[in-house]
Amino acid sequence: MLNTIFLIGYMGAGKSVIGKSLSKNNGFNFYDLDKYIEEKEGKKISEIFSDNNEIYFRKIENNYLKEISQIKENKIISTGGGTPCFQNNFEIIDDLPNSISVYLKATADTLTDRLKDSIEKRPLISHLQNPVELKEFITKHLFERSFYYEKSKVIIKTDDLDVNAVVKLINQLLT
Repeated sequence: MLNTIFLIGYMGAGKSVIGKSLSKNNGFNFYDLDKYIEEKEGKKISEIFSDNNEIYFRKIENNYLKEISQIKENKIISTGGGTPCFQNNFEIIDDLPNSISVYLKATADTLTDRLKDSIEKRPLISHLQNPVELKEFITKHLFERSFYYEKSKVIIKTDDLDVNAVVKLINQLLT
């Protein structure tokens, strides 16, 4: 019986929105890994990056991914965009019994459109000046990360789907 769903994908792919909706729909508990880290550390991800560095962040991210994965309940875990690409994180995701990894796949155009109005709120892209730079950044990142994302057990192309359609597709996996 499936009891853990990992949502994987680039920022703006809809991991949190879909995870929350899926949780309400099927009664699983929802965890946003980035929010979980912020609560445990008592500071925002951007502060962790600036106070320490990305290496430190990736180390604690790995520890919290292990911790959250071991919670004994039906759960949905929305990972950070980089989570599957660092440490042994994908192995933690892939090796957890009764779990499934779902890659919410979107094109660079779709992601640029979704992220262009929140550039300043996201530490990884806050240095970018406009949608053209944003699309170049996303395209490069997707190329680097897709190797990890594509290892997911299920891939859902979300470009032309709304939240409800994606939730419905994931729920079909549970039956």
